[in-house]
Amino acid sequence: MVGEIVSGARRVPLDDLLARGARAASGLAAAGIGKGDTVALLMRNDPVFFEASVAAGLLGAYPVPVNWHYTPDEAAHVLIDSGARALVVHADLYPRIKSVVPEGTTVLIVETGPEIAAAFGLDPALCSVPPGALDWHRWTATLPPWDGPLVDLPSTMIYTSGTTGKPKGVRRAPASKPTQEYNIALLTKLFGIEPGMRTVLSGPLYHSAPNAYGLSAMRAGGTVILQPRFEPEEMLRLIEAERITHLYMVPTMFVRMLKLPEEVRRRYDVSSLVNVIHAAAPCPPEIKKQMLAWWGPVVNEFYGSTETGGLTYCSGEEWLAHPGTVGRPVLDATLRIVGEDGSILGPNQIGEVYARHWKLSDFTYHGDQNKRAGVELDGLITSGDVGYVNDAGFLFLCDRKKDMVISGGVNIYPAEIEACLHTMPGVSDCAVFGIPDDEFGEALAAVIKPMPGAAIDAAAVKAFVRQHLAGYKVPKVVDFQEDLPREDSGKIFKRKLREPYWANAGRAI
Repeated sequence: MVGEIVSGARRVPLDDLLARGARAASGLAAAGIGKGDTVALLMRNDPVFFEASVAAGLLGAYPVPVNWHYTPDEAAHVLIDSGARALVVHADLYPRIKSVVPEGTTVLIVETGPEIAAAFGLDPALCSVPPGALDWHRWTATLPPWDGPLVDLPSTMIYTSGTTGKPKGVRRAPASKPTQEYNIALLTKLFGIEPGMRTVLSGPLYHSAPNAYGLSAMRAGGTVILQPRFEPEEMLRLIEAERITHLYMVPTMFVRMLKLPEEVRRRYDVSSLVNVIHAAAPCPPEIKKQMLAWWGPVVNEFYGSTETGGLTYCSGEEWLAHPGTVGRPVLDATLRIVGEDGSILGPNQIGEVYARHWKLSDFTYHGDQNKRAGVELDGLITSGDVGYVNDAGFLFLCDRKKDMVISGGVNIYPAEIEACLHTMPGVSDCAVFGIPDDEFGEALAAVIKPMPGAAIDAAAVKAFVRQHLAGYKVPKVVDFQEDLPREDSGKIFKRKLREPYWANAGRAI
């Protein structure tokens, strides 16, 4: 294969990467890992992420990306719940989660690359593999390539949270040959995958869409340049210098790029771009218009979820003809708008979105069949989104039935943060929800009912959440009220709390 995975000064030809993955598969097999097992990946974007995914796939095992922002307790949940037989982890991340790694787990440590250390301001001393540990690179170099039987490939098992706030693994049945061919056709449509494509990947590989996009580009023989963290002018520099043809982005990246001074934006040649796909969060119409004016009709969009896969596609031209749409169903996707009574609604009627790819491998929530049943209706799956389909068949999203917040393309579940706040001394009651944010689409707000006589302030609330949860789950806004409105069921009436923040947002709550 002619492509390569690039990270800083490291350029790994795909043939070399695949060979390393095959050798790693031999080592994992010798450790007792096989079909149906799981291999956890706790890394920032790194060529080894691809190598480890290849290695697991050759054995019929599931790669399980772990959000590297997680606290030890959060990481422990995924490691234990997934039953990970092995953990591949960056050297600087390992010390803080070492104590929660389940006994018997094979731990393979990866040197944290200098470009990653520089991007995150890491101490170089923390980035080396400690003496006596299994060093991924040295380990794979000593192994023969895997020559075992071919197996049906499993997909990556992505952990996505539910209303309880505890992440659940979306586990699909291994893909047969026809299913693999369908997957390739679907991802080719959604992502614009082409042989020899050249892309920059800034989105974290622990998220489903960047993960699928990066692995698809690799398998197509593309060149994938890993940006340790998104930086708008550096992205423009890479587009020009590397003659980038394809990108996967989220709306927050558009916002940050458009904030660059006009003279900076004009400094870089972006004419090599042929397909820029975005997803993960609603894109403000004005931002989309500006991106189309700047980059042309190469800016496309899809809508879907980890559970359903990509469901709709919208080209730049289609969006200009139907502003605000997320597109029409792709390939064999079935999409229905369902009313509160379970009836199928007609054009321009608002209801909950249910959909299904009938040829895509079915999924279950790992270890939680009840949750799987809770999102299904007549075989169709919902992510809790509310919307309508117009007369031309284009889907428009209006709201989300669930309280999930999408901030900068990251899914955040308020129930988890509320559960944390309920353990904070001085907190009598609380509610967490999304509010409009110009840069991230949404931000988190927390409304706290203090206990009588409690002396707590916004800084203390934020510090408490940061102590127990990942930093991106810390509310941006903290307000205090003497009482919180509740429905008869006992649930907090969040819409009443949200309304003041969304009143002038120009879009629905």
